[in-house]
Amino acid sequence: MIFIDTGAFLARYLRNDQHHHGAVSTWEKLGSNRETCITSNFVLDETFTLLGRRAGYDFAVQRAKNFYASQALTICRPDRADEIKALQFFSKFADQRVSFNDCISFVLMKRERINRVFSFDRHFERAGFHLIP
Repeated sequence: MIFIDTGAFLARYLRNDQHHHGAVSTWEKLGSNRETCITSNFVLDETFTLLGRRAGYDFAVQRAKNFYASQALTICRPDRADEIKALQFFSKFADQRVSFNDCISFVLMKRERINRVFSFDRHFERAGFHLIP
């Protein structure tokens, strides 16, 4: 089981992203290994917004439709208690300017017992998760 962060989605679709080639390769490995991929509605919100701004809103809408139709991607949604727990991470990592979105991801990953994340964001490592690639 692996959590998918915004950067992994963006790098997959944006050819000018510095991590594009590595992301495409990692996506191929995840697919061939039939990995269970999990993300959050917060991550998707950020992904769709950034794809819209960088690649166009029609492109972002089509990717969004594909994500929601996918059998290979599970979307977790935090509840109020998760969001309150995320505030602890938000405070703990304030000096590193970690986003609240990442803090929500940390809580969901702990809740779902996921220790691997497909991301290019080192904040996940600092929070104790294993970064892929």
